[in-house]
Amino acid sequence: MRATCAANFGQIRHYIMKLSDCHNVYDFRELAQKRLPHPVFHYIDGAADDELTKRRNSSSYDDCDLVPNVLAGVADIDMSVDVMGQKLDMPLFLSPTALQRLFHWQGERAVARAAEKFGTYFGISSLATVSIEEIGAAINSPKMFQLYIHKDKALNSAMIERCKAANFDALTLTVDTIVGGNRERCLRSGFTSPPKITPRSFLSYAAKPAWGLNYMLREKFELSNLKDHIEEGSNIALSVGEYFNTMLDQNMDWDMAAQIRSDWGRTFCLKGIMSVQDAKRAVEIGADAIMISNHGGRQLDGSRSPFDQISEIADAVGGQIDIICDGGITRGSHVLKAIACGATACSGGRLYPYALAAAGQAGVERIMGKLREEIERDMKLMGIQSLSQLDRSMLRWR
Repeated sequence: MRATCAANFGQIRHYIMKLSDCHNVYDFRELAQKRLPHPVFHYIDGAADDELTKRRNSSSYDDCDLVPNVLAGVADIDMSVDVMGQKLDMPLFLSPTALQRLFHWQGERAVARAAEKFGTYFGISSLATVSIEEIGAAINSPKMFQLYIHKDKALNSAMIERCKAANFDALTLTVDTIVGGNRERCLRSGFTSPPKITPRSFLSYAAKPAWGLNYMLREKFELSNLKDHIEEGSNIALSVGEYFNTMLDQNMDWDMAAQIRSDWGRTFCLKGIMSVQDAKRAVEIGADAIMISNHGGRQLDGSRSPFDQISEIADAVGGQIDIICDGGITRGSHVLKAIACGATACSGGRLYPYALAAAGQAGVERIMGKLREEIERDMKLMGIQSLSQLDRSMLRWR
């Protein structure tokens, strides 16, 4: 009887789940899956090959325990951090992700406004669906632009100059996409940008009429920062893997990264650093920050998780460069563990697309609010008043 009742409750929840039912990242993932055509959902949710690294990105936090102190007088706590030249009100920010208007018609506009409300960094991708200029004018909070180096050198230069004119605070060069990862879920679903409706995928899109009406009746989908230079992605449908393999410059090296840093001339970050050797090279070329990231497990399957790499990288370059743990964050306690290991701050690239798909700006604000509450509560339970009090003495590994 109990099993039957539980099954019935699960079926009922499946059909009536709403924003107020979402209390964590996994709830938002469930609601996003209900609202998106399955090719779009699996683009967000999927990863490379067997998706071992994607799973490890989150499970690695489970292997580390927090050791709290008590009687610390924690009525007032400060969770602010200084990172990439900006003071953030919380130690978690929103990593750049592509194609956001496919997840919800508000796209990057919604995420930017939510980030501004919480006083934290927000990044847009080279493959963003809202322009550099619009985001630059829309928010006053810290913003970064994530740069993919294309074979078209004029395009690279144009994006850098547009970011300068729009007063972006940081440029983040992604360095782990020299080729596209083997994203088998996208291969099975036929996902492309822009979406290409095929006989195989028709029912998946037709089953989500609200998504379809928004996609067809609102402004035309485009990759706003690329469309004046290339047709691919806006008018010519390509998978993300095809885009990386055909459009990006596979000759990118450390000399090129140093030149981009020089051309930009402002706060500069490298996203996709995983080794001590590369972290040291980032310091040598004058980078201000590194994002320890494996692209959400979407590139090299079988690679280490960012959290597993924080300690050794912090031991090598801590104090010389800001270290951002990017990947697998689903709880406030994950943020505390990463900072205790030596991270300056953390960022997430899946947690908010789920929320955006589930409920637009309101969804992003709710998940950010939930995570902020978790960080505050967990700091008090750890017996700390500021994040600077965290260190490895408060951690134990299983």
